[in-house]
Amino acid sequence: MTTLTYQERFKTLQGVFDEFTNRTLFELQSRDHFDELVSPLLIGKESNVFLASSGKKTVIVKIYRVQNCDYKRMFEYIKKDPRYEFLQKHRRQIILAWTQREYKNLLRAQKAQIRVPEPITFMNHILVEEMIGDGEPAPMLKDTKPKEPRKFFDLIIEDIKKLYDEGLIHGDLSPFNILNYHEKPYFIDFSQATLVKTPNSEELLKRDIHNIVRFFSKLGVRENEEQLLNKITQKE
Repeated sequence: MTTLTYQERFKTLQGVFDEFTNRTLFELQSRDHFDELVSPLLIGKESNVFLASSGKKTVIVKIYRVQNCDYKRMFEYIKKDPRYEFLQKHRRQIILAWTQREYKNLLRAQKAQIRVPEPITFMNHILVEEMIGDGEPAPMLKDTKPKEPRKFFDLIIEDIKKLYDEGLIHGDLSPFNILNYHEKPYFIDFSQATLVKTPNSEELLKRDIHNIVRFFSKLGVRENEEQLLNKITQKE
């Protein structure tokens, strides 16, 4: 994901708000999940992320693009998830299931007692969740490196293991999907997270470990990926 420039905002709004999106946003507002959208925050491959006011708080509203997302790639991921074996290859069904899955994954991550945004609700292709930060969103790990890299690294590995013990693998973990909030890691973007019993789960776990080890090696933290895998999966 990349931060939007001021000039990109209107283009993004035009690209997101079709009639289906407007109806869903109106319904979420009517149910008091947020008051109004404040500003675009990020643009990704399949979704746009907005800040929204909710009383005195700010929340995150994530809107998946129904028309121009890579739904074929999304289907390749989700069809391997045992929870969605029933899913047929229809664009809208895939995107709605993808949004629901991210919400369920966040609930499961909460149950594992790791630091994640609180999932507030979802409807159709829109997810509403807590904003991590003090007045403004906390920075990504890639933008704000920890003062104590080893300590931060150990917390990440601890949370990956907690998640694994709860039966879930993030599947897209990187310095882009970890926030550094008060020198503690917060995992975000759980759309690709999958169950441990999914056929390709170990491959995804290895990729998560590799991404984290590679980033922290530049900060002077040296670790063996195979040993970390064994520690997380309790194979040692």
